[in-house]
Formats: sequence, structure tokens, C-alpha cells
Amino acid sequence: MTKVTLKDVAREAGVGTATVERVLNDRGGARPETVEKVFLAARKLNYRHGLPQAHRGLIRIEVILVRPDTSFYSRMNQAFERIAALLDKSIVVHRTFARENDPVDFAHHIANPAVRRSALIVVAPDHPDVVKSLRKVAGLVTPVVQIMTRPASELPYVGIDNYAAGRTAAFYMSRMLLGRRGCFVALCHSGAYENHKERIRGFSSYLADHDGDHPFKQVMFDYDDDINSMELLRGALRDDPEVIGLYTAGGDNRSVAAVLKDHASRRIFWVGHELSEQSRRALRDGVMSIVLDQAPEIQARRSIDLTLRSLGLIDVEVSPEPVRFLTVTPENV
Repeated sequence: MTKVTLKDVAREAGVGTATVERVLNDRGGARPETVEKVFLAARKLNYRHGLPQAHRGLIRIEVILVRPDTSFYSRMNQAFERIAALLDKSIVVHRTFARENDPVDFAHHIANPAVRRSALIVVAPDHPDVVKSLRKVAGLVTPVVQIMTRPASELPYVGIDNYAAGRTAAFYMSRMLLGRRGCFVALCHSGAYENHKERIRGFSSYLADHDGDHPFKQVMFDYDDDINSMELLRGALRDDPEVIGLYTAGGDNRSVAAVLKDHASRRIFWVGHELSEQSRRALRDGVMSIVLDQAPEIQARRSIDLTLRSLGLIDVEVSPEPVRFLTVTPENV
């Protein structure tokens, strides 16, 4: 194998040989962006030269998440933390929590980070300003990976097939309630996320394709707020005694379980998302029927691998297929 030289690294990085020598020997005088280019070129070419200690943490991957108080994002945050601890010291994974209810500020942070970033992994609301910022960042040749939801369809995405998840929920519900007349309703965070909209589309489309005894009556938006969830669900059950199936397309299940316990005699078949302590308890108590878990740990690992490959730091293939969601019932919880 031909030995890699400083000239090879310089050519790959698009800088002069003197600049490469200065960076790799920690002589200073180079901009951070230039140092990063040289480092990435050296790693890509497997140049046998240790990175100076001063440049540890040079590659900064920013992960933007939302709602750290929820079980799902807590799991995802912890997954990124564990992965970061195993990476090379030259790579830092910085986790940021943004306010999803302020898309303008969210978009501003995407386009104008507080510190320089090498790549971005983001849970992005489906808002025009946010999508515009994502495309702007990607246009600057910064790797961008959308995780869990995909508002910018042309950019890389790691997550489950949310449309298929919605159809799967309807499949189980309609099959398990075969021969029992009644209608279905759904609770959803809002229209702010493409993944939630895709789940509802999938749920609705399956029922439309399999016309039977179970009309899909309504979708209620609760913004994952416990009080909203309880009020909306109680109202739906009060106003329509024919409701026999509930699909929760979001991830917060605590308040829903409380309401359905009060209506246990109606034997409502409930399919929801995310395996949490609340959903485990609801499954064991017989209140919840099925949980579709989207494995945030796998999403975190794959999004990091895809980012490292985009940066030229690893040479392994990363599966482009959707992450497989898991079906959990009271029998395998």
C-alpha cells in the first residue's frame, strides 16, 4: 500500500502542504474550519499521525432534541450520551434541547448555531422556517440527519416508517375487534411533526382500504398535555358511546390510561406508541392493548453512524432502510 504523505492530505483538504504541516504539528495560525478540513482529510486517508492534544474535540456533532421531560426523549438523550462516551476523543456529541412551540427560534438556532458545528442531527418540527433552515445548512455542505421525523423529504432521515406504523395500529385494532361494531378515534400531539401526521394518514388509509364495521370518527390534538388529553378523551367517550378503539399517535400515555381505567367496562382497544414505565404499567393492568416502540436507541446509533460516514470518519455501510418498530403486548412486555 502506498504511504500517505502530507501532499496527499493537503490535496484532499484543499489546502497547502505547509498548512497541513502546521496543523498536524500544532504550530497554530490556522482557522478552526481549516484545522477541521485537515483533520478529516487525514482521517479519511488513514494518515499515520496522531492528532495534537490541543485539537481533541475538534469534530462537533450537534444533536437538537425537544421535550427532555418526556420518557421517549429521555431515552434518546441517554442513548446519545452513551454513544458519545465510546467515540474517539476528537469527536464531541453536543446535545441541545430546543423549544418546539417556537418554530421561528428553532429555525434560527438551526441556521445560526452558538458555536461552530461539523454536523447536525435534529428532531425538526414541520414548519416552513425550520425546513428552510435545514436546507440552508445542508446547502453549506454540513451533514444534516433528520431523526424520528422528516419535514425535509430530500434530506437524510433515520427513523421508523411512520405511515406503516399507523397502518399497523389500524390492522391490529380492526382485526382484534372483528365482529364487534363501533368506531375508532385517535389522539395526536398536533400537526407540528411530520411523523405524527404520517401515522394518522396510515391509520386512516388502512381503515379506508378495509371498509367494515369500524368508521374512523375523529382525530383530537392534545399537544402531549395531560389535561388536554384527559378532557378530549373524556369528551369523546361521553359524546359517542360507540367508541371501541383508540389510537394514540404521540407518546405520552399516562393521562390516557387514567381515563380508560374509569371506562374499563367499555373494553376499549388501545394502541399507542413508545415503551415507557407508564405504558408498561398500562399493558400489565390490561388498560393498553398494544405498544409500538420506535427504538430510540437504534435511531441514535444509526444517526451517529450516518453522520460519521458523511464526514468521512468511518467507511462502513449504514442501512438506508427504516428502523424496525417493535410490537409489545401484555404477553411480552
